[in-house]
Amino acid sequence: MKFRAIIFLMAICSQSLFAQKNFEVDVSKTLAEVQPDMYGVFFEDINFGADGGLYAELIKNRSFEFDQPFVGWLPFGNVEVKDEAPCFDRNPNYVHLNETGLRRGTGLENNGFRGIGFKQNDTYRFSFFARSLDGGEKKFGIELVSSNDDIIGRGEILVSGTDWEKYQCIIKSNATDAKGKVRVVLRTAGEVDLDHISMFPTETWKNRENGLRKDLAEALYELNPGVFRFPGGCIIEGNTLETRYQWKNSVGPVENRPLNENRWNYTFKHRFFPDYYQTYGLGFYEYFLLSEDLGAEPLPVISCGLACQYESHECVPVGDLQPYIDDAVDLIEFANGPVDSEWGKVRAEMGHPEPFNLKYLAIGNEQWGEGYVERLIPFMEVLRDKHPEIKIIGTAGPTPDGENFDYLWPKMTELKVDLVDEHYYRSPEWFLANAERYDSYDRNGPKVFAGEFASHHKTRNNNLRAAISEAAFMTGLERNADIVQLATYAPLFAHYDAWQWKPDMIWFDNLQVVRTPNYYVQQMYAHNTGTNVLSITADGANITGQDSLYASAVIDKNTSEVIVKVINASDVVQDININLKGLKRAIKKAEVKITCLHSNQPNAINTRKAPNTLVPAHSSVWAEESGFKLKVQGNAFYVCRVKIEN
Repeated sequence: MKFRAIIFLMAICSQSLFAQKNFEVDVSKTLAEVQPDMYGVFFEDINFGADGGLYAELIKNRSFEFDQPFVGWLPFGNVEVKDEAPCFDRNPNYVHLNETGLRRGTGLENNGFRGIGFKQNDTYRFSFFARSLDGGEKKFGIELVSSNDDIIGRGEILVSGTDWEKYQCIIKSNATDAKGKVRVVLRTAGEVDLDHISMFPTETWKNRENGLRKDLAEALYELNPGVFRFPGGCIIEGNTLETRYQWKNSVGPVENRPLNENRWNYTFKHRFFPDYYQTYGLGFYEYFLLSEDLGAEPLPVISCGLACQYESHECVPVGDLQPYIDDAVDLIEFANGPVDSEWGKVRAEMGHPEPFNLKYLAIGNEQWGEGYVERLIPFMEVLRDKHPEIKIIGTAGPTPDGENFDYLWPKMTELKVDLVDEHYYRSPEWFLANAERYDSYDRNGPKVFAGEFASHHKTRNNNLRAAISEAAFMTGLERNADIVQLATYAPLFAHYDAWQWKPDMIWFDNLQVVRTPNYYVQQMYAHNTGTNVLSITADGANITGQDSLYASAVIDKNTSEVIVKVINASDVVQDININLKGLKRAIKKAEVKITCLHSNQPNAINTRKAPNTLVPAHSSVWAEESGFKLKVQGNAFYVCRVKIEN
């Protein structure tokens, strides 16, 4: 009996700690405008996010340009790499096959990116460039091979003529397998050269031949992002200036885009991937095109002449920056220039004569120190003169506080950049404690771009606890939309069999996509942006963690809806009255549409076996007169929409 009494008293105490709350939303006065591109995504080619991920190419090292040219390939018979009289000048390597007729065949196998994913009854477009050295017809057999070494699909290609030509065939898979491979066999005696051996699903995003993996692109589309930052953070810098991302190498004919070593090839010694390169098949044209598909503003990042400062001291002397500045100017022309301009013509020839309407450009990633500032200045001078319409984004360094941060912010203000890129990789406790971060920021300086952020739980798992802390922090971004104008979670993608960094928003393998609770938090914000901030208070104060509650509110003037976001970071159910103050007329009866992400297990995650453990649920309550009641579960994020007649 004593034990039961203690439990009863504890319950009474917990209830008294979290008595019914009253939140007041003032709908009579709209505050800061919320930018329509406020919530977006940031793509970086880490964790096999591009080749082996979003980029739908299934063949690894398709042009034999890796430092070890047979990485990804298993040659059999007489096969060698050559570069005399190549098909492509910037990718000169190719393979020479010599079949004497005495063997069963000469050829190669490719195991893709930790295997090749095949789906039963799906079709695949296989292609290569080839020439027959004596001009005679040569037969190739193409086989889709399962992880059990069963042939689950066959195709045939006939090659003739001494000039390089492109050949292709469509192959249907008779089985589903996440770890398959492709076998290419020369069945006719003779000598043949092959280059750019490639295979894509015929069904890609928008059914483009040099396309994106459909399910991953769909996951991005369903986020409803307003801005798309690309092609990365640290890969922009490179471990060396030579390996920095150079956008001009990523446009033009895909077969002739030169290979680049990936910045994350060997950075993490405990997760070392020496087979991690960038083919640039997913290049700046494809990034701009995807931004357009998503309805998101493109936000490219370019090198400022500093290699990654964590890895290198290599830098371009300030007086030698002109080629880097020219790259920035030319990029704007590629995106926005007329078709008769040098780079606008390249865009048009690639299939997009209309401009991409670029508005933002970030100079450098998360550089720091005087070296960054003195290199940013000449970029600013040229871009302000030639393209004053472009908003320039500078950086506050790699952390949200400290010596570098404190040095850079005044410098960014002095230079009058349009936005300052802040990055936060911190614990859930940090995110919960910093919901008021921007309440006291200077309103007269540059705006803020929360360019990379993720809550790093001690396990580094994408669990609900981390997602809830991000949702709580983002109420402060929304409340301060006059100063915070863009926000993107990072990183975006991770391959289950080839990840180097976590947490990540979307996990995938060769066949499956798993959306994390962090994904759903971003989705719930991006689908409920609104047009203007509204004041929401409890006892006259902003709701920034009192009793573990967080809240923000906006109005969508286009739909006359008030949108209230509420986070309960505690484990205890809490009752809230949400009063809509300042209505021109009382609500007779209006449905409040509610989306809720919740679990009683804060450490819960979505997995390949249980991808829908944590997904938003939909319900509704009724508003009457001047508000509605909300019973808020513990470990929960709520979005409530109600139409008013103001």
